[in-house]
Amino acid sequence: MSVIKQLDITAIRNIQTARLSCHPRLNLVFGANGSGKTSVLEAIYLLSRGRSFRTSQTDTLINRDLNEAIVFAQLGEHKLGLSRARNRKPALRLDEIQQDNWDRVARALPVLVIDSGTFSLLEGGPKARRQFLDWGVFHVEPGFIASWRNFRKSLANRNQLLKSSSVDKGSLRAWNQEFVIHGEAVDRSRHSYYQQFLSVLEPIYKELSGDQIELGLEYSRGWWSECSLTEALDKALDSDLRYKATQVGPQRADILLKVQGKPAQDVLSRGQQKILVCALKVAQGVFHSQLSDNKSIYLLDDLPAELDATNRSAVLQRVLHTGSQVFVTCVEREALLHSLPGDEEMTAFHVERGKISTVN
Repeated sequence: MSVIKQLDITAIRNIQTARLSCHPRLNLVFGANGSGKTSVLEAIYLLSRGRSFRTSQTDTLINRDLNEAIVFAQLGEHKLGLSRARNRKPALRLDEIQQDNWDRVARALPVLVIDSGTFSLLEGGPKARRQFLDWGVFHVEPGFIASWRNFRKSLANRNQLLKSSSVDKGSLRAWNQEFVIHGEAVDRSRHSYYQQFLSVLEPIYKELSGDQIELGLEYSRGWWSECSLTEALDKALDSDLRYKATQVGPQRADILLKVQGKPAQDVLSRGQQKILVCALKVAQGVFHSQLSDNKSIYLLDDLPAELDATNRSAVLQRVLHTGSQVFVTCVEREALLHSLPGDEEMTAFHVERGKISTVN
């Protein structure tokens, strides 16, 4: 089970240095806007994923007065450390062993975020939903990442070939073969995960929504259902040559969320959409724990701003019911205390201008 016992943060945004002794269940991080409370969550996410959940510009996380950001976490079985300096390759360690990528670290520290950006699962394009799906597949199927990387390589090379002034048909056939082998492997893994995930999501969504709205999910693999990927590439060749990019394949996959047969965002109110997105993230953590010997860590950023009091209480208590470790931020501590059972144990941290202190 992934539980952060101790978290050390150096030079992440306005946090110059901090050490947090974390509660295995609930950690409440509160303070004024701009105080640095979300930076605590970013530090955990950075260690797990190598980037922030708020920005793609990772260098902006480094404190402007310092040259190097460091995050260290003591878990039950592992020690994780990351050093990140501007314009330099990050140094990542797992149990004092240098890591070439984030594969083992991400599995040791699986992290799920619920914040304002999470609503891109409904409002955004297919990329956010593919990433959601692939996070789940990665954490339950060890061989998926190799298929995914090989597929991305074949896609990049095929697209590069399509951009040339004269496409070599022999080279195209060769990359088509690689594209199909690895693309179909990616699709099989995604489809298998999706089918099982749906049975976990439905009861959690009904529990959180409190109504009987019929939720429908459809997995779209990225090419026509009536033909193989090889046949789809043949059918789309003229279009590929015209647009100089591959128009069909797993890179076009999507999950379609529907209510009463229509796109969920067109039927549900804003509040109902937030509950659906929260249900997706809760269900993903539950499903992950069912198929592995580990639990995800939940990062809930400014939950009171995203949900009304009733729904906030339902979501927070359902997340805690998973048995996972939870880090949640808010401006006013009382806003969340009212959403918790009176006997819920926790550790509370107050953040003020980048300084973090533990409070009773």
